[in-house]
Amino acid sequence: MKIAKKIAVALLVVLVVMQFIRPDKNQTDNPDYVAVFEAETSPSEEVKKILKQSCYDCHSDHTEYPWYNNIAPVSYWLADHIDHGKGHLDFSDWQNYDAEKKDHKLEEIVEEVKEGEMPLKEYTWTHSEARLTKEQREMITTWAQAARARYQSAD
Repeated sequence: MKIAKKIAVALLVVLVVMQFIRPDKNQTDNPDYVAVFEAETSPSEEVKKILKQSCYDCHSDHTEYPWYNNIAPVSYWLADHIDHGKGHLDFSDWQNYDAEKKDHKLEEIVEEVKEGEMPLKEYTWTHSEARLTKEQREMITTWAQAARARYQSAD
């Protein structure tokens, strides 16, 4: 019983210390953090709204954090999710992708959205506004396919 108590106290100390050591937040001061992406791919206003609600938190340089991000270990889990998402696709880094990579990323958007893989279920649990309807999925895929055509014709 003494060992269990020592382990519990140690875990509590670690949890308290974690509250003071936080991961960096994914927030930029640049209001145009997706301007290049939007200028090149020309999403409609409705598609822009969908992208902002369902994609940019994890796939750009600006995340709107929920209140519970202030609690460790949740803050670490969210930071890892965002790093992972940006590792796959970063709309804020669009200008550094070549035409072939841009085409491929748009192809992946079409596939992931059509298959219902994006946005992640873990995200939509707490962000109900990010859930996509069938019509929204169709809007995203139609827009992404049209944007792909621009990059394919550039080859």
